[in-house]
Amino acid sequence: MPLNPNKDLKQFYSIAEVSKMFNLPASLLRYWEKEFPTIHPRKSGNNVRMYTKEDIEEIRLINDLVKVRNMKLAAARELIQRNREGAKNSSDLMSRLTDVRQQLLDIKHELDALV
Repeated sequence: MPLNPNKDLKQFYSIAEVSKMFNLPASLLRYWEKEFPTIHPRKSGNNVRMYTKEDIEEIRLINDLVKVRNMKLAAARELIQRNREGAKNSSDLMSRLTDVRQQLLDIKHELDALV
């Protein structure tokens, strides 16, 4: 039976993996856990934080608001509480636009190389 290409094989990610995904120090992730109760990783037997995909999506949203848009933590927390879907949709849109911009820059670079 073929594997489902849309199904992720991994259920949990360590704090080191999440830290590397977002290029953030692990200490900042632990701090955000205290500031944003929606991030709640499980802890393994040896007390290693294990993040789910939902935790990672929450970190992605917080990272976008705090690091990319330079919002204060309190403002980001309030926005998430007040309008989670709007904040998530806006973050997703910005991510897609950034990807499209990078693709266009890559195409421009290839075209410049042809000339």
